[in-house]
Amino acid sequence: METTGGIQASLSGRYAVALFDLARDGQSLETVADSLAALKGAIAQSPDFKALINSPVLSRDASGKTIAAVASSMGIDPLTTKFLGVLAGNRRLGQLPAVIRAYETLLSNHKGEARAEVTSAHPLTKTQITALGKSLRARVGRDVAIDAKVDPAILGGLVVKIGSQMIDSSIRTRLNSLAMAMKG
Repeated sequence: METTGGIQASLSGRYAVALFDLARDGQSLETVADSLAALKGAIAQSPDFKALINSPVLSRDASGKTIAAVASSMGIDPLTTKFLGVLAGNRRLGQLPAVIRAYETLLSNHKGEARAEVTSAHPLTKTQITALGKSLRARVGRDVAIDAKVDPAILGGLVVKIGSQMIDSSIRTRLNSLAMAMKG
């Protein structure tokens, strides 16, 4: 198996590996990735959906039926829908964000690309993401898949994480460094 190491060590990683293997066998890696991206967006944008996946009061049956209805309304592919049913049946829907991150990492590794988590104070445009991708590709020597997030607390600039490497050019960090230097 090409998926080894740290991903398999966690519960969410084991679920992600299982989904990845099924998707690879069914030649639907990108279809599942698109469905997971839609779910990731729903988790980020819908407090109700986030509450649903984290609800401890829903029974396994109710959770399974609800997530199946949500998946159907979102146009989620059949494999991912079944997978969501398994998560609901095992009371693991709360692991979904971590499973999505692990799947994205597995897919990037499969494609031979690095994965970068980029945090900015404001949403990046497609042009900015493309330019950043080219710059990061030159730095790491291979294609880079970018997972863009917004955090207004950084004030400006970017925070880029690629594996264990972090590039922090945020204004918040610069101001903190300046404050420390002024304290002496």
